[in-house]
Amino acid sequence: MRLSRSALSVAALAGVATPVLAQTGQTPAKPLHVFQALALAPAGDRIVTIEGEEAPAPVGAGHGRLVVRAAQDGHILSTSDPCPRCRYSDPAFAADGRIAFIARDTGAGVARLMLLAGGEARTLAEVRGLAATPRWSPDGRSIALLVTPGARKEAGAVQAGVRAIGEIGVENDEQRIAVVPAGGGALRLVSPAGRYVYEYDWTPDGRGFVATSAEGNGDANWWVATLDGFDLATGARRPIAAPKVQMNAPRVSPDGRSVAFIGGLMSDFGSIGGDVYVVPLAGGTPRNVTPGFKGSVTGLTWDKAGLRGTALAGADSQVVRIDPAARGVTALYAAPARFQAADGQVALAGDRVAMVAQDWETPPYIAAGPISAPRRLTHDNDAWTPRVRARSLSWMSEGHRVQGWLIGPASPAPGKAPMVTVVHGGPAAATVPNYVWQGTNAALIAKGYWIFYPNPRGSYGQGEAFTAANKRDFGGGDLRDILAGVDAAIAAAPVDGERLGLMGGSYGGFMAMWANTQTNRFKGIVASAGLSDWISYYGTNGINSWMIPFFGASAYADHDAYWKVSPVREIARAKTPTLILVGERDIEVPPTQSVEYWNGLKAFGVDTRLVIYPDEGHHIAGADHVEDVRRRTLDWFDRTLGTAPTPRP
Repeated sequence: MRLSRSALSVAALAGVATPVLAQTGQTPAKPLHVFQALALAPAGDRIVTIEGEEAPAPVGAGHGRLVVRAAQDGHILSTSDPCPRCRYSDPAFAADGRIAFIARDTGAGVARLMLLAGGEARTLAEVRGLAATPRWSPDGRSIALLVTPGARKEAGAVQAGVRAIGEIGVENDEQRIAVVPAGGGALRLVSPAGRYVYEYDWTPDGRGFVATSAEGNGDANWWVATLDGFDLATGARRPIAAPKVQMNAPRVSPDGRSVAFIGGLMSDFGSIGGDVYVVPLAGGTPRNVTPGFKGSVTGLTWDKAGLRGTALAGADSQVVRIDPAARGVTALYAAPARFQAADGQVALAGDRVAMVAQDWETPPYIAAGPISAPRRLTHDNDAWTPRVRARSLSWMSEGHRVQGWLIGPASPAPGKAPMVTVVHGGPAAATVPNYVWQGTNAALIAKGYWIFYPNPRGSYGQGEAFTAANKRDFGGGDLRDILAGVDAAIAAAPVDGERLGLMGGSYGGFMAMWANTQTNRFKGIVASAGLSDWISYYGTNGINSWMIPFFGASAYADHDAYWKVSPVREIARAKTPTLILVGERDIEVPPTQSVEYWNGLKAFGVDTRLVIYPDEGHHIAGADHVEDVRRRTLDWFDRTLGTAPTPRP
């Protein structure tokens, strides 16, 4: 593998030379150290993270603790764990160094706003329900946060839905802005009842907020959210803008005159990518200030140092400066890695940056320093050596330059190996590097499989036109991009073109179901939470407003557009053995879609299995269920691709 210039930069940032690819990948005795929710103090001198250890078997980090470090060299200044029953999230620094954070006691059904100061933690307020995203007021005298009193489910459409009983559509969880005095006291709800607030920012004068919000069902209506102002004293709402794009990360300018946000064609809240728009705080028509940018902006910060953020451009994650006047984007730092922080993908303070970084071969670590040259601060995971061989792959498809990732064993066995193509969800999303150490795909690679992650048209990373290129063309150009990428992967690695598998979840699950009706190239398929019938899907899912920007109209107004890309319409052409997996309480893609496809395959004698996991939502999360998915997936590909069966433990 030849390292690109940006790959060399991430190797240097990791504190190593060229990554050693031929490692045995034996599991260290020490668990993987997990860093989450990183925040950087406004002075740039301290970092706080939520840290814990994760052994190879459990799913999700165990109970964590708040760790404060010096940003200069990473040494630990303090460690706090004030609620052993709680999970911590969303730390936020005040200008004077105090830290607000959320402590969630799921057993008691309570979320607490807590304050860490002088090494001591205490509770400022609590809510029976959910709480998230504390933000300090400009004068430091109060803290705002998002609360969902009496929440019936976890926030977000990917979470398991509530039981659909009684009169439907009359009762919804409400996420509202609340304010608490910094010294503690009563929690006061600010934004009005009936509106669901997704993200928000204080105005610099401390008199109110700018937020994205929608009336009614928060799971369903993010795709039609508006940009609004809310008065701190009265809670009154003032509309600012109602653009035709989806919005993330609203940020008010330091002078209080403008609001910036990331806008684009997005298929899920929190899966961020698009151009940057600016609109007067007084209201008006948003102006695109990054037109033609050949990447996708993924995070925003607007402070006295200017409008900055993060972006995905091809294989690289970037820290960028955005110039609204010149309508341009300048990369300040780039690496083929994943960046993570509490309020975006990196934390910025003046000319300093901090982040949790990782790539396919390098486990997570904290990096910080000057924006153009952050350096590695932590070495907790040095015992975890590279377990895979990874490279960015690019290829041409119908005039588009497409990027993807090809991942294989660190020490490939002689001869040609099977390969599984994994299609990401979305479709507006992208696969970016993530350390490979456990899970289904890691198990496949450990058995000698290669994994191919394409980012076809419709994905982030190539500009907004590329993201929009699959509108009214689901399973068309994007599938042709994937098939062309499979050819490129076979040419680049010792892959057996007769032993190809395909899998994906959500939109990737649709693509797996659809590809079965379009090509016989794949010998085994695993479809998770897939869409088989866009007509019945439109009428039964909990978030059907997401489809209007892609199809241009509802399924009732343009039946043919939805029906022509429905896998069940072409089910008689499906021949490939297919394993189908889905959660019982999935509201994004109801399990009936999987049942419909399963019945269709059976009707034409196609080898198929269907597993519905109890009480799971859009993502299978329970430890036993995750292990069952891993076992079934390995067995399915072992059998259909002609690989030796996986031994039972």
